[in-house]
Amino acid sequence: MTTSPVEPNDTTTATLIPVRDAVIFDLDGVIVDSLAVMNEAFTRAYAEVVGDGPAPFEEYQRHQGRYFTDIMEIMGLPLEMEEPFVRESYRLADQVRVFDGVEDLLTTLRARGLRLAIATGKAGARARSLLDVLGLLPYFDHVIGSDEIPRPKPAPDIVLHALDLLGVPAERAVMVGDAPTDMASAQGAGVSTAAAVWATIDEEELLACGPDVVLRGPADLLAVCPAVPGR
Repeated sequence: MTTSPVEPNDTTTATLIPVRDAVIFDLDGVIVDSLAVMNEAFTRAYAEVVGDGPAPFEEYQRHQGRYFTDIMEIMGLPLEMEEPFVRESYRLADQVRVFDGVEDLLTTLRARGLRLAIATGKAGARARSLLDVLGLLPYFDHVIGSDEIPRPKPAPDIVLHALDLLGVPAERAVMVGDAPTDMASAQGAGVSTAAAVWATIDEEELLACGPDVVLRGPADLLAVCPAVPGR
């Protein structure tokens, strides 16, 4: 693989990125724009469990991609915040927005014969529920949450599990993520990485992780995911 990010409109991309059988996506910041809902849920949970004062949501954002309880431990916040955070996230799920171009991307990838999975920092049941509410669940062969593997991101477990479920070797898959934890998890599993920068919190930090390709918009992924031969 190339050692520096490749923009998908680069004429050399086709020679650098081989045919893929599967795409593994992160969820928040890649498939859906859940920032406003996440902010409200976090703020309400903080007020309910911790009390008065500004909720440190900006710090919470910097740990995106990790499982919620892991973030609470890193930030020194009560684990009891999980229950109201999850409750509010379910309540507000219909306010989450699908990024423009994502549904067209998923439709085209499926038409090209690629298998699709979600590997998210969310709990699996909540991720599947959200995708169902948004009408996106049928696009994915598997949706895996951080509570369904031994070690969440940045460990490679969730990507390895996705590969196993998809029946695809690491060299025939690509992981699309918007956070360093996504890049680390995929790289640890031996999977190529695509940095989704359309909603990343810190593009410079993401690109410093050494992704194989940089995606400026969802449709850019199509340049590195041609139709699967024989499908």
